[in-house]
Amino acid sequence: MRELSTRYDPSQIEKKWYDFWNENGYFKPKESDESFTIVIPPPNITGSIHMGHALNLTLQDILTRYKRMRGFRTLWVPGEDHAGIATQNAVEKDLAKKGIHRDELGREKFIEIVWDWANRYRARIVEQIKAIGASVDWTRERFTLDDGLSKAVRKAFVSLYNEGLIYKGKYIVNWCPRCQTVLSDEEVEHEDEEGAFYHIRYPLKDGNGHVIIATTRPETMLADTAIAVHPSDERYKDLIGKKVILPLVGRELTVIADRYVDPSLGTGCLKVTPAHDPNDFQIGLRHGLEVIEVIGKNDIINEMGGKYAGMHKLDARKAIVKDLENQGYLEKIEPITHAVGKCYRCHTIVEPSLSDQWYVKVGPLAERAKKAVENGEVVFYPERWKKVYLHWMSEIRDWCISRQLWWGHRIPVWYCDDCGETVVSEEDPKFCPKCGSNKLRQDEDVLDTWFSSQLWPFTTLGWPEHTSDLEAFYPTSVLITGFDIIFFWVARMIMAGYHFMGEKPFSHVYIHQLVRDKHGKKMSKSLGNGIDPLEIIQEFGADPMRFTLAMLAAQGRDIKLDPRFFDSYKKFANKIWNATRFVVMNLEGYEAEKIDNLKLELEDRWILSRLQRTIEEVTEALENYDFNVAAKKIYSFFWNELCDWYIESVKERLKGSKDSRKVAQNVLVKVLDDSLRLLHPFMPFITEELWQKLPVDGDALIVSHWPETRKELIDDAAESSYRRLMDIVRGIRNIKAEMNIPPSSKVNINYVGDSIDEKFALMISSLSNSNPLIKQDEKITGSVAAYTSEDFTVYVELGEIDLDTELKRLEKKMANLSTEVQRLSKKLSNRKFLENAPEEVVEETKDKLMETRAALERVQNLIEDLKV
Repeated sequence: MRELSTRYDPSQIEKKWYDFWNENGYFKPKESDESFTIVIPPPNITGSIHMGHALNLTLQDILTRYKRMRGFRTLWVPGEDHAGIATQNAVEKDLAKKGIHRDELGREKFIEIVWDWANRYRARIVEQIKAIGASVDWTRERFTLDDGLSKAVRKAFVSLYNEGLIYKGKYIVNWCPRCQTVLSDEEVEHEDEEGAFYHIRYPLKDGNGHVIIATTRPETMLADTAIAVHPSDERYKDLIGKKVILPLVGRELTVIADRYVDPSLGTGCLKVTPAHDPNDFQIGLRHGLEVIEVIGKNDIINEMGGKYAGMHKLDARKAIVKDLENQGYLEKIEPITHAVGKCYRCHTIVEPSLSDQWYVKVGPLAERAKKAVENGEVVFYPERWKKVYLHWMSEIRDWCISRQLWWGHRIPVWYCDDCGETVVSEEDPKFCPKCGSNKLRQDEDVLDTWFSSQLWPFTTLGWPEHTSDLEAFYPTSVLITGFDIIFFWVARMIMAGYHFMGEKPFSHVYIHQLVRDKHGKKMSKSLGNGIDPLEIIQEFGADPMRFTLAMLAAQGRDIKLDPRFFDSYKKFANKIWNATRFVVMNLEGYEAEKIDNLKLELEDRWILSRLQRTIEEVTEALENYDFNVAAKKIYSFFWNELCDWYIESVKERLKGSKDSRKVAQNVLVKVLDDSLRLLHPFMPFITEELWQKLPVDGDALIVSHWPETRKELIDDAAESSYRRLMDIVRGIRNIKAEMNIPPSSKVNINYVGDSIDEKFALMISSLSNSNPLIKQDEKITGSVAAYTSEDFTVYVELGEIDLDTELKRLEKKMANLSTEVQRLSKKLSNRKFLENAPEEVVEETKDKLMETRAALERVQNLIEDLKV
């Protein structure tokens, strides 16, 4: 037999097998009638793979390897995202350390530097993806700024523009003063902060009193151009059309009526600042109001701000509040906690700003994408995300796609300096089509990164060319991603898929869990509670890390990741290794034979039956994206049934006659072969290493066949009989434990009742490390029941013991267990505990109660037996 190392060492097998798979083309799709396609959510090139990426990649790889083994034409497309804002920020910070600003370099030189930076970081990310074991087809690797995707982006832009779905307009946008670019609504994160409502008196021009305005941003009052009230608000009906004076500025403002105003909010009077609030901007359009800008793109008050010009907006706020107070306009300051919008990249407070930008008219695209999810063409797992998606799609607004950056897809629009013509083209134009001038100037802005990402499911397959990959693999099968980009990416891919391809981009969307620390807190650099997957791989191995994540990946529940879990599943990997090594070492004289031709013993029929059920359960779980269920099923089968029971049951047979040994060897090889196949999607490296040591046909486990359930091997009678055997052995082991008898010490066991099969009796003795089981006419004094049924009772003889001392010890233990049962029961009947405690804590408490009750029952039975 092939030699197998005495210990499991991940560092010796992982790179070896990854290179072997890749070099032999096993990651490439093979011909088949059915296709399975998945596109990787392209990681940003700005950083390292974190634990969320590790989970995402693990789940995708589990599915990909599973489908490959099922015989599908399987393609997993890798790639990376250029991450416009984040990458430019990172490079600018790097240059700033050297005292260099991008403006000194110019656009061309700066882009050259970013490309060099991007290529280095892309290479690093590729190695990280490989380390996790992702079986992606590297021959099809894509980048959102490669030539093919750049061509596709231009095609999409021009197409949407020609259809009237892309337009340019001056609207209020989310502006990041730090990144110096516009952000989409989804790129703004809202955080609760301490703030204030400043109640300001705006005097009426006629001198008959004033109105009070409540605002959180008094600096914007410098740009007020009206006061708005609700038309049905009785308090202010008589003021509509009248004039008020803007404090500190002296400008006359008209009181207008608009249904947008909420009479119950604040004072019911709204200051209208069209240039610095999106809702005010819409009011301004409806009423033809003047638009005055006072806050510049760098957060500095401009010349329109009068005496406050040149101040940062927050400094201006303090100065304005002080002046309002000194001049008698400040009614009061009311402390509040409110949500403040911040840039998702640099966390700078976002400023609503009036700007000329490019937009996608999303309404016509959203309707089809909404229906696709409503009618089940695209299905979300877990289902609750469907409601989130539909709610957002119902309230979707036009998408601002221009960004004031240098790094990214430059907008394919040119302006003629001679005649003012706008040219939108897939190719760089040489002359103006209207006047023939060659004085063409390209738009300075680039497209939002998500514009190219929305095309990912089909551009990675060759669109806009009509490629064989596009024909074979679109639409893709499933998208696995995080909940935080449902709106950024998932919704936009669905819209783009239907618009450009005429059909959905994928059938299923699996929203994976958020990986938190062991206390349930979100992992972050600032908290210092992150776990680096590459460090985990180095310490424990990729397979234990992957299996840990799979075991915890329950649908709809975040993962609380305790680093100790990795050690637990490193032990499982060791168990797999040692079990395989045991089998390999006991295959002397092995002759392969079909299971159907063998004379099987009870334990053989039992393990083969349990294997069929496990195959069925694991397969069903993977089909339903129940990754944790699949992992738990194969874990339980391998460790508890194969290792703890079957291998122990056949150890003596492996030392016996050739015929007895032959059956056990063949069953062991068959069960281990199928078990490694079931484990392979979860733990690819160790399973490939071990499978290669087995006497089975095939070049590699990665392309072997997924086990099929053989119904004829499901044996209810064998399972029932062997389950009885297990219960008897457990009962004997429990008695030994309760009575402090060392497991290695043999005890006398006997039974009363119907006769037990001799082989069955021998197995009980062997597995419980007891003397031969003897039939008795009645219970022997000094023995206790280990197992009772309608047919017979098995007893353990305790020998010479101090009965009074043992009874006192057991009665004390019974009292302690009874107290613990009462405590746990009370806890589980506490409504507050059930409502507030984490779900896993409640489940752990329920399990503990069950275990304690079982232990209490065992001790009570022991006491009753000893008293007889």
